[in-house]
Amino acid sequence: MARMALVGATSLVALTVASPAFAQDQGGSAQTGEISEAQGQEIIVTGIRGSLQRNLDAKREASGVVDVISAEDIGKFPDSNVAASLQRLPGVSIQRDGTRGEANGVTIRGFGGDFNETLIDGRRLSTATGGRSIDFSTVGSDFVGALTVYKTPDVSVGANSIGATINISYPKPFDRPGFHIAASASGSIQDDAKRVVPTGGLLISHTFADDTFGILADVIYTRHDTRVNNVFVHGFPGGKYAPCQLAGSTAATCNPTTDTTAPASQQQTVIGFFEQQYGAQQSYTKDERIDGRIALQWKPTDDVLLTLDNNFSDQRINADTFGFGIWFNQGSLRNVKLDANGVPLDFTQAGSQTDFTAARDSNWRRTNQTGLNVKWNATEHLEIEADGSISTSWLNPDGRINSRGADIGYGFGIGPSLGIRINGDSDKVFPSLVNYGAGGNASRWADTSVIGSHVTVNIANKNTDSIKQGKLQAKWSQDDLTLTVGGTYLDDDFRFRSANTFANNYWQAYSGYGPASGTTGGVAIPTSLYNGMVSTANFIPGFTGALPPTLIDFSAIAYQDYLTGLGNPQTKVIPGYNTGCCTGFTGAFDVMNDVGSYRNISEKTWALYLSAQFKTEVAGMPFHFNAGVRQESTRIASTGVGRLPTSITPSSTDPTLLTVNFGPSQQVTTKSDYSFLLPAVDAKLELTKNLILRFDASRTLTRPTLNLLTPVLNIGTGQRIGALTADGGNPALKPYLADNFDIAAEWYYQRNSYLAVNFFLKNVSNFIVQGTQRQTINGVTDPSTGQPAQFTVSQRINGPDATVRGVEVALQHTFGNSGFGFIANGTIVGTNKPYDPKDISTSGFAVTGLANSANFVGFFDKYGFEFRAAVNWRDEYLLQFGQVQNTGAFGAEPTFVNASTQVDLSASYQITKELNVFGEALNITNETMSTRGRFKNQLLDVYGYGRRFTAGIRYRF
Repeated sequence: MARMALVGATSLVALTVASPAFAQDQGGSAQTGEISEAQGQEIIVTGIRGSLQRNLDAKREASGVVDVISAEDIGKFPDSNVAASLQRLPGVSIQRDGTRGEANGVTIRGFGGDFNETLIDGRRLSTATGGRSIDFSTVGSDFVGALTVYKTPDVSVGANSIGATINISYPKPFDRPGFHIAASASGSIQDDAKRVVPTGGLLISHTFADDTFGILADVIYTRHDTRVNNVFVHGFPGGKYAPCQLAGSTAATCNPTTDTTAPASQQQTVIGFFEQQYGAQQSYTKDERIDGRIALQWKPTDDVLLTLDNNFSDQRINADTFGFGIWFNQGSLRNVKLDANGVPLDFTQAGSQTDFTAARDSNWRRTNQTGLNVKWNATEHLEIEADGSISTSWLNPDGRINSRGADIGYGFGIGPSLGIRINGDSDKVFPSLVNYGAGGNASRWADTSVIGSHVTVNIANKNTDSIKQGKLQAKWSQDDLTLTVGGTYLDDDFRFRSANTFANNYWQAYSGYGPASGTTGGVAIPTSLYNGMVSTANFIPGFTGALPPTLIDFSAIAYQDYLTGLGNPQTKVIPGYNTGCCTGFTGAFDVMNDVGSYRNISEKTWALYLSAQFKTEVAGMPFHFNAGVRQESTRIASTGVGRLPTSITPSSTDPTLLTVNFGPSQQVTTKSDYSFLLPAVDAKLELTKNLILRFDASRTLTRPTLNLLTPVLNIGTGQRIGALTADGGNPALKPYLADNFDIAAEWYYQRNSYLAVNFFLKNVSNFIVQGTQRQTINGVTDPSTGQPAQFTVSQRINGPDATVRGVEVALQHTFGNSGFGFIANGTIVGTNKPYDPKDISTSGFAVTGLANSANFVGFFDKYGFEFRAAVNWRDEYLLQFGQVQNTGAFGAEPTFVNASTQVDLSASYQITKELNVFGEALNITNETMSTRGRFKNQLLDVYGYGRRFTAGIRYRF
C-alpha cells in the first residue's frame, strides 16, 4: 500500500482542491501569461499558463480522448527532452537509456515501444533501429510547436497504435506571419562527467508578398556528456542443480548430470537459478546531435496552400567503457545456498577467470524526411488535401566498426574460487563479489603483472529504413455535419547488415590470458596500456553491496593497436598467438560479414477510411458524435540467409569458448499478408457548459517489430560452454489487435483549470510471445559433453489474449491571479494476465509495460518569472521477456524495472520582452535506474546516471 501513496495523494488533491476552486471568480480576469503582440494586433498568450490554457482548449474541443503539450512561446518548449515533456501527461511514463540516462521512449497506458506510433506533422518517421518506435533522444525539442497524444484513434490520422498515437508538430511560417527570430544558447553539465558542454539553436521565420509566401528555417546543436556507473548481472537463467552442489553436501565427488542412473547426489533435480555473468563498469558517453529544418509555404490563391518541408537529424554517440565481467556456469557452482525461490544467496566457482573489459562504441544515426502538403478549399464546403513524403534513416551509413572491444585478465592456473553473495533486494542492494584476486589474494585483484590478453570482439552494424508514404483526403463540412473520406499508402523497406570478428574467428586470435595464467594462448599486457585505476567506493548512489576496490581504466583502441603491432602471425612466430584458430588473420582485427544477420523486410500498406461527425442536442444538451472506419491491408516480403551448423570446435587456449562451424548458406524469401477493418466511435455530451462526458470505442492494431520478421534461424558463430543460443524470426507474425473502450468525465470549473477522470479497457489479442526451448540443431555434438549440443532457441509466435484496464485522474489548477498553479495526475492499471514468478512452465507470457504512475508539477508564472518543480513516480513493471544472456531452461526469463521517483526543477526570467534567461536541474535527488529478474533479489542492472544542470539564454524577436 505504501507504494500507492503518490497515486492516492494525487486523487485526493484532485477531489479536495477542485471543489472550493469552483467558487473562485470565473470571470476570466486572471492573466494567463505575457501578451506577445501589441494592442490591436493578434494576441498570442505566452508563458506557462498560456501554454496550459491552449492545451486545455485543445483537449476540450477534441472529439476523442486527447492530451496536448504546446510550446510556451516560439523556441520555448517546456522540457529539453520530448519524452520528458510527455511524462507530465496522465497515463504516460518514460523509459531511459541506461548508459546515457536520457529519456528515449514512452509507455502510454501500460503500452510502450512499438505499441505507440509517433508521427512528425502527421507522417510516420523512419528509424534504423529495427523497431517501429522512435528514439526520442533523437528529436530536438527546442523548436517543437506542440505534442498531441491521441489516446483514442482518429481514423484519418491512423489506427496503428494500441497505446496511443503521438503527433509532433513543428512551427511553420504562416503560424505567425511577419519576421521572427528565436535563438538560444546554453551550457549543461552532468555532475559525474564534470564537463560543461554547449547547446545552441537558431530559428528564422519570415513571410513575404502580403503574407502569401513564407520561409522558416532552424538549426539546433545539442551535446550531452554523461558518465554512468553500472553494476550488472547479464542473465539470471534457471536450471537444475545436483544435490552435491549444495552447501552442506557430504558427497565425495560432484559431477552433475542428467543421467537418471547416476547416484542421486549427482542428478540435476533441484530447481534453481544462477548469475550467468556478473560485473561492473563505467561509461563516458558523448552524445552530439544536429537538427535542421526548413519549411516553405505558398498561397497562390486564398483557397490553396502549399507546404514543402524537410527535417534532418544527425546524431553521433561515442562511448568509452571499462570494467570487469565474471562468467559462471551452473554446473561449476559449489557450496550453493538457495533461498525459498531457488535464488543462490551464496556459492563458489573454482578456477574462475577474471576478465577486465573495455569498449569503444561509436554509432552514427542520420534521418532525413522531405514532404509536400497541398490543401485546397475547392468550395465553401469541400476541402481537399494531398500529402506525400519520403523518410530515410541510416545507422552507421559509412559502414564503420561501431563497437571495438577488449578483454584481458587472468585465470586457469591462478584463477580464484570466486563467489557471489546476495544480501538484499535489487532496488537497494547489488550482489557482492567474494574470494576475488589472482590465486584468491584480494590484494592482487588488479595485479597488472599477471594480466594477459583474451578475446577481441569488433562489430559493424549497418541498417537503413526507408519510408515512402502518401495521403489523399476530402472533407465536406456543412452546418453541424462533417464527412471525411481518404486513403493512404505506406511503403517501408528495412535492411540490416552486420559484420564482426566472430564470423572469421579473429576474436580468439590472442585468447588465453597469457603466460601468467599457465596457458600457451595470450600475451602479457604492458603497463603502458593502463591509464590508471578508478575506485569503486560509493559506486552506485543509495545502494549497498561489495565490489572489488578498483576498475582498470584502459582503451580498447590502444589494446587492439598493441596486438596488431605484434606483427603478422602468418609470416612469423608470435608467442601467444592461437595458431590454427583464424584462417587469414594477418594482425588486424578486421570484421567479416555475418550472413546470419542479413535481413531485408519490405512492408506495403494500403488504407481507406471514412468518418462522419455531427453535432446535435440531446435533451437540450449539446451532443457530438463521430463514427469512422479504416480498412488496412498489408503485404510483407521477408528475406534472410539460412545456414545450418555442421560442427562445434573448442578453443585450444580457453576451454570455455566454442566456435560453431556452418555448411553452405542459402537465401530464403517468404511472403505474407493480412487485412483488418478498424472501426472507431467517439461520443461527447456537454451536460453543462463546463461538464463533459465522453464515450469512445475502437479497434486498433500494432504491427510486429520489423526485425522479428526474418525467415531464418540465426546461430552465432562465437559461443560459450553451457550457453549455446540461437534466435529465430517469424515472417508470418500477425499484428496485435485491441478492442478499446473509454468512459471519461471532464470538468472545466474555471479558466486554466480542469478535473478529469477516465476509465479505459483494452481487450488485446494476437500477443506476440517469445517461446524459448532447448533443442538440438542438425545433430551437431557439444565437445564439452560429447552429447548432442543443446541450443536454447528463442522464437516468436502469436499467442494468447489479455485484458488491460485502468483509470486516469488528472487535475490542472491555477490559484486565481496569483501566478501559482499545479498539474497532478495518477494512473492505475491492471490486467487479467499478470506475471507469475512461480510458474516455471510458462514460456514467456504476461502483459508487459503495466505500471501505476503519478506526476505532480507545481509552477509559478508572473512578473516575468517562471518556476516549475516536477515529481514523476512509476511503480515497478515488467519491461520484457528476455535478458542479455538467454540460456535458461524455463523459457525466456523476464526483465522488470524497479520503481523510481525523479524530481526536476526549471526556472526562467524575462529580462526584457526579447531576452530570457533560464536554468534546469534534472534528477536532483540522484535517482538510479535498476532492473531485476523473476524475483526481487535477482538484480540485472543498476545505473547511476547522476544529475544534470543547464543554464542558458533565449532571444526572440
